Order: sequence, then structure tokens, then C-alpha cells
Amino acid sequence: MNDKANRKNLMILFFTMIVVMLSFGMVIPIMPFYVKSFGASGGALGALMAVYGVLQFIFAPLWGSLSDRIGRKPVLIIGVLGNAIAQLLFGFSTELWMLFAARSLAGMLSVATLPTAMAYIGDSTSSEKRSSGMGLVGAAMGIGMVLGPGIGGLLAKQSLSVPFFLAAGLSMLALIMIFLFLPEPPRAPQIQPKAVPVPQLKAMLQALTGPLGVLFVMSFLLSFGLTNFESIFGLYGADRYGYTPGQVGLVLTVIGLIAAFMQGVLTGPATRRFGEVFIIRISLLGSGLGFLFMTLARTFPEVILSIAFFIISNAMLNPTVASLISRRTESGQGFTMGLNNSFLSLGRIIGPLWAGNIYDVQMNMPYFTGSAIMFLGFGISLWKLSDEKSPAAIESLT
Repeated sequence: MNDKANRKNLMILFFTMIVVMLSFGMVIPIMPFYVKSFGASGGALGALMAVYGVLQFIFAPLWGSLSDRIGRKPVLIIGVLGNAIAQLLFGFSTELWMLFAARSLAGMLSVATLPTAMAYIGDSTSSEKRSSGMGLVGAAMGIGMVLGPGIGGLLAKQSLSVPFFLAAGLSMLALIMIFLFLPEPPRAPQIQPKAVPVPQLKAMLQALTGPLGVLFVMSFLLSFGLTNFESIFGLYGADRYGYTPGQVGLVLTVIGLIAAFMQGVLTGPATRRFGEVFIIRISLLGSGLGFLFMTLARTFPEVILSIAFFIISNAMLNPTVASLISRRTESGQGFTMGLNNSFLSLGRIIGPLWAGNIYDVQMNMPYFTGSAIMFLGFGISLWKLSDEKSPAAIESLT
């Protein structure tokens, strides 16, 4: 595939992930006010955020493995169409159970996009350019998280449902672009995994004892730690500072801009200069400190600065871990990235449930525990994460 065609394909994936993460990002400033309007608490908010992770945990590896068999493009189409339908249901929700139903549908279908997009990049880029490609997907996710909270908070002044209808329309546009202009990538002959059971707990346990095990642990820890921030921040801002949806959206927009810059501009050069392992370690250490700084913030500028420090430290973590996993596997890219997504999803299940319930005990506790998790990850990275360039593949899983 020539460079021009590859750039076009990456741009389609870039736009698609912006749209998917736009949909996800709009939930953060709006959902606490939805939940409060139904008389629910932090525990209910945590459960609502976690249900997406539960379904993602079950379905992401299946979509990734399926894309190894039937191709990346059909699975991307399913994921984007599912996202459009889920957003429509969100927009029409009038009761708490309807929000759970919409989140569940998103977890089943729209979750197909991320592992498949990463597998697409793994198929179509050289190992030298793969970190940049993964960083581009990370930048798209960051931009979606910038626009999502900003749009959600702004349009929530008119109606809590309007942003979701916009997201549904953008999802249909992404669907058309994929259908008309995105080719199926050439895939090198790879070991094809056996059918993956649901849930794939056995495969995950096997993965933990394999050569990629420590990286999968990193994925879980970064996901658990991050959701201690993002799942509860809207409620935290409303209760501690009296923020409105617009103010919550503004804070998340500022930090999303920082994340997009870090992932899109700096991930590739930084990993080429210092290596993935160094970036992972420094990101985990900085993230742990960032959580502690957030609990000390009092004024709006202090809130922005403390969260900015956290995001600067954290932004390159997920794409760097994903790039290292992709580079070190010799099995099916879709299967491996789907398996990685399962560990991310497990963090997104446990993280919000933990953060929501412990928030009801003391509002700073989600950030204290998030800090502890990031420091734990830093310690594990020093102990177990090797700089070795070409470890064996996870053949025992296939």
C-alpha cells in the first residue's frame, strides 16, 4: 500500500474514532446531571459507566477475532452503525433504565471499532511507523474527548438529548466514508486463533502467564486508574465546586486538547527517541502524582493545572502500550488487540464501580486510589517490563 493511500485510510480511521469518542465524551459532563435528575447517587453513576465496560469486555475480543476472519472493514461498519443506533436511543431516554439500555447497546456494537482500527493499522503500517499510527488513533480519541464534553456541556443548556442526535448523524457520515472509501487492508499470513469463548477469562489468564502478560497488566491498571478520574469527575465538579454541565465540559475540553497534542504530535517521536518502555514508566509515575495534585486544587485555575499535569503524564500511555503489544505479537493482530481491549474493559468495569461507590464514602477517595494504582503500575514496570525488542508471540492462546 503506497503512502498516499495509507494516509487516506488513516484519515478515515482518524475521523471514525473521533466520532466514536465524541459519543463517549459527551456522556461525561451530562451523565451526572441525568443521574441526579433521577434521584440516583455516585454508585448508580458508577454502575452506568461500568455497564459499557462489561459489554465491551465480552464483545471486544470477539469483534477483534472476527475481523481476523472476515476482514477489518465489515467489522468497522458494524461498530459504527451500532454507535449510531445507541446514540439515538440515548437521545430518546427519559428514565434511568433507558440510559442503561443505550449504554449496553454501545458496549455490544460500537466497541468493535477500536480493536479493529488498531488491527487495521497493524496490518497496513511498518513496525517503525506503527507507534505513530497508534498515536494517531490516540489523538482521534483525544479530539473526540475534547469535542464531546464541550458539545455536550454547551448543548445541554438546550436539552440533554440534543448532543446524542448530533453524534448519531456523524456516525452515519463515518459509516458512509468507510463503506465507500476504506479498502480492506492486506494481511500477512498469521496464526489464526481458535474460537474465543465468552467471556474469555481462560484466554486472559493464559495471557497473564505469557510473554505479553505484563503489558496486559499495564492495560488493566491504566484503564482502572483513568476511570477513577473520568467516570466521577462530572459529579465531583458539581458537588465540590458547584460546576454546571458547561463548566465540566470546559474543563474536559482543555485537558482533551492537551491529550490530543501529546498523543498526535509527541507519541511517535517520543517512543522513537526514548522507547516505549521508558514512556510507559514515566507516564505511570506522573499519573500517580497527578491524581494527588487534583485533590489539592481549590480554585478553577488550580483544577485546570492539576488535571493538565495528570493528562500530560497519562496521554501517551494507552497508545504506547498498544503499540508495544502490537509490535511484540506474532499472532493475529485483531485477536491480540481484542484481548488487550478485554483488559482495558476489565479496568473500565471495576474502575467506575469502585469510584462511584467509594465516592459516596468520601469524594476524594477515587483519586487517592487512582494514584495508588498508577504507582503500583510504575513499580511493576520497573520490576517486570523488559526492553527486549522481539519476545515470542502468544501462541499458547491460539
